[in-house]
Amino acid sequence: MSFATGLRTIVVATGLDGRSDGALEYARKLATAYNARVVLAHGVDPLDYAQVSGVPGKILSGLTEQTRAALDAMAAELIREGIHSHSEIRQGEVAQMLGDVAAQYQAGLIVIGTEGKEGAGPVLVGSIAEQVVRRAQCAVLAVAADYNAGAYRPVPGGPVMLAMERNEAATEAVATAASLAETFHRTLLVVHARRPEEAVAFLNPTATTLEQYGIGSGSHFPVRYLVKDGKPSDALVEAIAQHHPSVLVIGVKRTSDTAGPHGTAFTILARSRVPVLCVPPELTAAGHERDTAAHVPAL
Repeated sequence: MSFATGLRTIVVATGLDGRSDGALEYARKLATAYNARVVLAHGVDPLDYAQVSGVPGKILSGLTEQTRAALDAMAAELIREGIHSHSEIRQGEVAQMLGDVAAQYQAGLIVIGTEGKEGAGPVLVGSIAEQVVRRAQCAVLAVAADYNAGAYRPVPGGPVMLAMERNEAATEAVATAASLAETFHRTLLVVHARRPEEAVAFLNPTATTLEQYGIGSGSHFPVRYLVKDGKPSDALVEAIAQHHPSVLVIGVKRTSDTAGPHGTAFTILARSRVPVLCVPPELTAAGHERDTAAHVPAL
């Protein structure tokens, strides 16, 4: 289930190298706020241990047992905090494993840690994160390992930032950002990267657009609008540096119209440490993406 309809299960990609600590911290906060359970998912990819002679089964079994003990300890800690939790260890390619676990438990969110490091570029940020976003049928929250470092530390009570993207995921992205703002009592800061023709005409369509989604003066949380000219990724990076949001919500498509494999969301992951919540188009009851493109107003 989605944020808008009630988040019930969160799958966390869990490693034992410390990179997923930030991801688990965000998952803990969300699970507490939405009364959701946490599934700690760990993938054992046989290719990571591939050698000509193969890996002795006893060694691989020992690694799995150690991992199980570590994950069980993490789950027990969550349970002591009142969060229902258990772990899953599976062999196979990580992105596919996470999608399978999320589908099995009908998760509304996958949380995954990334490499972090400002300016590290999309490769270091993590190709696995992009694969998960492209494949998953639910929202994916990518949290940089160093999201809480130095000047990039989110300010206490930082806003929920929404990137108004004109695509088929816009409806679900708006609903998700609104749910977060209401649940955590935060300001919803809507960032619109104005196109050249809008700038020439001095248009500010953001407020009108949100009202068509049911977000406006009657909302139970403050709403602010920020219009910037230029490329969406540049506008968002600038807005993030100015306002230090607790999370950026952005609707994503399965394919990218931008040059190269990385769209706006992945550019942000490579250029800023802010946690990025990638929201796919809404699914119908049959499990297919709802075609909302015709219903999304021009921004």
